[in-house]
Amino acid sequence: MLIHRINKSVRIVFIAVALLFPTYSFCWGVIGHRVVAQIAQDHLTRKAKKELKTLLGRQKLAEWANWPDFIKSDTTETWKHTSKWHYVNLPGNLSKEEFITELKKLPGENLYTQILEMKKQVADHSLTLEQRKTALIFLVHLIGDLHQPLHVGREEDLGGNKIKVTWFDKPANLHSVWDDLLVNFQQYSYTEYSTILDITGKEQTKEWQDSPLEDWFYDSYLLANKIYALTPDGAKLSYRYNYIFKDDLDHQLVKGGLRLAHVLNEVLK
Repeated sequence: MLIHRINKSVRIVFIAVALLFPTYSFCWGVIGHRVVAQIAQDHLTRKAKKELKTLLGRQKLAEWANWPDFIKSDTTETWKHTSKWHYVNLPGNLSKEEFITELKKLPGENLYTQILEMKKQVADHSLTLEQRKTALIFLVHLIGDLHQPLHVGREEDLGGNKIKVTWFDKPANLHSVWDDLLVNFQQYSYTEYSTILDITGKEQTKEWQDSPLEDWFYDSYLLANKIYALTPDGAKLSYRYNYIFKDDLDHQLVKGGLRLAHVLNEVLK
C-alpha cells in the first residue's frame, strides 16, 4: 500500500478500518492522536508550516495522525516491520539512570530508535518527498505513542494488554483504557479537546520542550509505574478512576503536542 494511494482515499480508509476494528485497538485512539497533532500544528513556526505544506499540501497533521495504526490492517504485510515501532518494554520501578541505560540498550527497532530515525529522514532533503512524507507521518504518530504511558510499559503484560479490568462494568484491558476509553470519556471532539488543553505558559512549555528525548520517555515511564500500582488485574474502573488520572491524561496529551511541535520546528526546514 503506497502512501500516495491512501492520500487519494484517506477518508474511505479511515472509515473502513474503524468498522473493522474496535477503537481501543489503536494507540491513544483516534481522538488522542489527533489532539496531539492539532496542538503541534498550532505551534509550528512559519518556516515549518511552509515545509509542511510541501509535504502534505493543504491536509492537516491530525488527518494523518492515525495512519500508522490503520496500516496494521494491510494484508500485503508491507508495513508489518513497523509494528515494533510503537512501544518499548522495560522493567518497572527503575531509577532514571537505570531506565535511560536500559532504554538505549534495547535491541532492534523500537519506539525510541524510530523517533530518532524518523527525525533524520524528515530533515533529509536528499530523500524523495514521498519518503519524507512517510517519515513525517510516522514521527507525528510515534511521538503521540510515546506520551501514551503504557507504550512505555512492561513486557510481561504487553503494556497492560493482559491486565483485565472493567470500564463502567464493560470488559476491557488496562491498555485499552489508556488508548481510548479514558480519552473518549471526556466527551470532546479532538478540536475541542486541543483548544481546552492548549493553555500552557511559555515557561512550562519551554521546560517540557527543551528536555532531552530520554526524559520524555522517563516521564511516561513514571506515569506507567503509577498506573500499574493503582490498577490491579480485575479492577472495576469508573468515575473515580477518571478523577484520579484526569490531570495526568491531560498533561500527557498537551506535552505530546507541544513536544511534537518542537521536533517538527527542528526538522521542517
